[in-house]
Order: sequence, then structure tokens, then C-alpha cells
Amino acid sequence: MRKMSALLAVTVTLLCVQRSTGRKAMVLFSSTLEMKETVWEFALNSGFITELAAQQGALVIFAEHRYYGKSLPFGKDSFKIPQIGLLTVEQALADYAVMITELKQQLAATQCPVIVFGGSYGGMLSVYMRLKYPNIVAGALAASAPILSTAGMGDPRQFFRDVTDDFASVTPECRDAVRGAFHQLKELAEHQDYSRIQSEFSLCKPPSSAQDIHQLNGLLRNAFTLMAMLDYPYSTHFIGEHACQPCQAIVYNATGVLTCFDLYSLYLECADPTGCGLGFDSMAWDYQACTEINLCYESNNVTDMFPPMPFTESDRERYCFKRWSVVPQPDWLKIQFWGDALSTASNIIFSNGDLDPWANGGVRKTLSSSLIAINISEGAHHLDLRGSNDADPVSVISARKTEADLIAQWVKMEKIRLEQSL
Repeated sequence: MRKMSALLAVTVTLLCVQRSTGRKAMVLFSSTLEMKETVWEFALNSGFITELAAQQGALVIFAEHRYYGKSLPFGKDSFKIPQIGLLTVEQALADYAVMITELKQQLAATQCPVIVFGGSYGGMLSVYMRLKYPNIVAGALAASAPILSTAGMGDPRQFFRDVTDDFASVTPECRDAVRGAFHQLKELAEHQDYSRIQSEFSLCKPPSSAQDIHQLNGLLRNAFTLMAMLDYPYSTHFIGEHACQPCQAIVYNATGVLTCFDLYSLYLECADPTGCGLGFDSMAWDYQACTEINLCYESNNVTDMFPPMPFTESDRERYCFKRWSVVPQPDWLKIQFWGDALSTASNIIFSNGDLDPWANGGVRKTLSSSLIAINISEGAHHLDLRGSNDADPVSVISARKTEADLIAQWVKMEKIRLEQSL
């Protein structure tokens, strides 16, 4: 998950509106996460939040999720056992609850309603905050939040099938070319023509084993995954250089300084088949994927364009016990955060773009008058959280307006409740 998801940055957004009375009227808290970007880089790609802040005369604050970026409780020892054991969803949510409470006290904003925002894993956290701390959070905007698939609910083939569909939607020839290229790679590997593979893929060293070919397949599948996720209607510099079509992007050499590709330094196989990133942050995400977050997705070359690469619960269990000495909890998120039994919840927006392979792992249908699903045609991974752009499709412009209107309603209702409690 991108993240998911090298740097996993959690965005904390506080919007406190000054009225003529001088009293602060609203707080918006964003738990948006996206890996491979710094906190500030993510902030620059979260323009909807800052635009809303400007409209409301608000303060915006960005913070980091524990065990990511510089937020390492035990320094470089943070990823040792047992220190890593304090990295849980529940602990992260408690951090946010304490942070919100303390910030409201410091800002003399105890009567400000709080709305949480998030994209991807951050969107999941936003939902969880509303479910677990409704006394602190009045509503949530969860963009591209795969709360169902990461709870082990759904088809493990769905993700890479939807990546494939994204390419096919541009042109079926694009999908077929990718499938054909993987087939050619397979044939070259079977004939052990490793020098040809090195030449064709500009590898620093020729592959020499089935494991090297497996690693190359993972690296390539990860690149196509990123291109599908970030299929925005305009060029971006978010997690690589991406043009406005998924068949045109630079993932592993965006700066152009690499003269060759090292299979094992550019991509790390982990408990997330969609990619964990690099560095310490990849270790943190790998641990989370080994404990609570279930990412047992597979490609099969039948429903998708990629080589068969299964990742079953048994595969996950073996890997995670060997890597972290832990046994995954495949149903924990479903138990702890309700799964699809959300009917008694309220004030949550689930937004998803039709081009995003994470979309079908989330909530696509409105569940009640206050559990609203917004489906964005021509929308990629949490496009609605990005700032306004002349190339935005009408669908995302409409989505942002609906989101802003709903949030305004929730804030108004919460202000009345808070005033009545005085």
C-alpha cells in the first residue's frame, strides 16, 4: 500500500476558525498516510485540506505516525524485537486521541468540533478514529480506504485484476503488451538467457537463479501497481514521476541518475505484495502487514496481466514468523473495527476513484444518510485530497463540494451539541 504506501507520513490537520466572538469554531484533523514521501511532500500533495483551511481561516498541522520518519521511540533499536511490538493500529489511534485533546487544550479550542481526514491507510485510520473515539471525533473523510480487503474480506485476486483493468481502460493493447512482456521474460528465464534479461532491463548484474527472476517479477509488478494507483489526470511528482496515462511513468529512476537497476536495493519483498517501500519505513509497514493489516493479494496471469505470484495466509504466516517471530491475526481488523457491519456508525464519507485498484477493497455503496459513499469516475488514488487543478474531471470537483458540504453539516451539529453541554 502506498503508504502506503519509504516514508509513511501521518498528516495531522487542525482547522480552527476564528469568529467575530474570537471563539474557535472548528477543528479538522487529518490522519492521511502515504509511504515513499516525506511529511512535507505529502502536505504539498494534499491541497484539498489546505484549500479548505484557507476557506475557513484555519490552522494546518502535520505529524508522523509512530515508528515512521523521525518518530522512532527507541531510535535505531525501534525495529528490534520486542521494541517493535508497540507498533499497532490501536497505539497509533491513541496517539491521535491524545494529540487532539492536548492541542485543543493548548489552543483554547476545547469546544471545537473535530473532523478527521485520511487517504489510503490514513483513510482507514480516519474510519477507525470515528468508530473508536466518537467522543473526540465528530466525523471522518476516508479517501481510498480499503477497510474491507485489509480486514481479510473480499477476493484476493481483486487488487491485481483492478491494476490490470486500469491499463486496459486506456487501451487493451497496453494490457496485452505487459502480459506479453512477462511471458517473454518467463521464456528467457526458462532458457537461462540471463545476459539478455540483464540487457533488456538494464540490470546491474545478470540474474542467476529462480529467486532472482521472482525478485524481478515483483519489482516490475510493483512499478505497474504504482502507475495504476497514481493515474492522475495531470503529471505529478508524487511517489515518482508520473505522466497522465498509466503506461507513461518513471518509478525507479525518476531522477535519471541511475545507470542500472539493482534488483534487491530498489524493491523489497515483504508481507505486502503491493510493495512496502524502502528503509526503516518499509520495516514498519512490513511489521504491520505481519500483525494486523491483512494484505494477502495475489496475481495469477488469468484475471490479471502479471505472472502467477500467490500470497496465501499460509505464506504470510511462514514469512512473518521467520521475519518478526509473530503470528498474523488475519481477522483482527474485522473484529476490532467492525468489518462491513457499519450500520450503527455515523458521519463517515467513503470516497473512491474508479481508476484506483484499492477502491474495490473499500466501501462503494452508501450505507445510511450519514455513511456516504462517493465514487469518483476518472479518479485515481485519493484524487479528491489533492488540490484543485484545471485538468480535474467534473467528478472530483463535485466530490470535493459534497465532502465540504457534509463536513459543514457535521460541524454545525457538533457545535450545537457542544454548546448545549456547557
